[in-house]
Amino acid sequence: MAPAEAAATDPNGARLSIVTRSLFLLALLPAAWGQTPRIGDINFYGLRKTTGEKILSALQLRAGGALPASKGGMEERIEEIPGVVEARVEAICCEGASVNLFIGIEEKGAPHFDYRPPPAGAATLPAELMDTYHSLLTAVQRAAQAGNTAEDLTAGHSLMADPAARALQENLAGFAAEHVDQLRDVLRTGSEPEERAVAAAVIGYAPAKAAVINDLQYALQDGDDAVRANAVRSLKAIGVLASTQPGLGIRIQPTWFVEMLNSIVLSDRLQAVDALMVLTDQGNAAALDLMRDRALASLAEMARWKTLHYALPPFLLVGRIAGMPDAEIQRSWENGDRETVIKKALATAAKGKRG
Repeated sequence: MAPAEAAATDPNGARLSIVTRSLFLLALLPAAWGQTPRIGDINFYGLRKTTGEKILSALQLRAGGALPASKGGMEERIEEIPGVVEARVEAICCEGASVNLFIGIEEKGAPHFDYRPPPAGAATLPAELMDTYHSLLTAVQRAAQAGNTAEDLTAGHSLMADPAARALQENLAGFAAEHVDQLRDVLRTGSEPEERAVAAAVIGYAPAKAAVINDLQYALQDGDDAVRANAVRSLKAIGVLASTQPGLGIRIQPTWFVEMLNSIVLSDRLQAVDALMVLTDQGNAAALDLMRDRALASLAEMARWKTLHYALPPFLLVGRIAGMPDAEIQRSWENGDRETVIKKALATAAKGKRG
């Protein structure tokens, strides 16, 4: 598995993103609870003083064993471990007959990502737009089942190769061009989290990309996981446009993406990594320095995950923080030499503190 799988280039040089997780997420991760699959890889994040062994002991859990029936019950047992403030467990389906577990904790005194209290306004979206959005989710699912998951982000928003999904996306773009103020109002004041999540996806289709960046940055602190996920995806697409057309002068600040790398919510981390991959594709010393200062420990932890598909993007970011070119990072990955890259990045952070 090489870093190139995260993004490809067409013969004309246009950047294409390959969708590896669900588009326009109302729920990022497929649920496996209530079934009885076996456990594949077990990945941890947020561990500073607590060890993975201690967590597995508390859960009486092991790779190859049966998936426990209760997600909430697992989280409650982890939270009984001294020093653990909160726990999150996600099961990602499926690798053969197995699911991969991601167990996240927040410890006392560890970095904490704060969310904004939910708004209580009356702003809503029209039913027709919600119906179009739900039809898009269905079309994306069908495209994924057919293996047609390519999307082009060079316009600053997603346009899928699948004709049915693309037609619906173009409808969303038409709505955004005429109703950006309504989308902004729902995103900032709407009381329904699903509608805010839809607004976060659709406002990214507005033609004046720079004008909606602040709205999407605001949404990155929404208390709903899906709102944040869709806001990141919209900003990521705008980031691709900014990278391919620097003359537009579009600027996306990396601050909240970096803070999300310390979130206990797995989708925050995965989506933030994807966005930061785009923002640092051509360098971006400010973003790399901020990651080094605020989230390198989290990235290093993620880069060591056993599930390689999810470890690769954070590993690439760690290599970029270490000052390595992508080709060299890729060779290290292919040679199975993750630790050398991780240690090099950690050394740059230590050197910076001494300096």
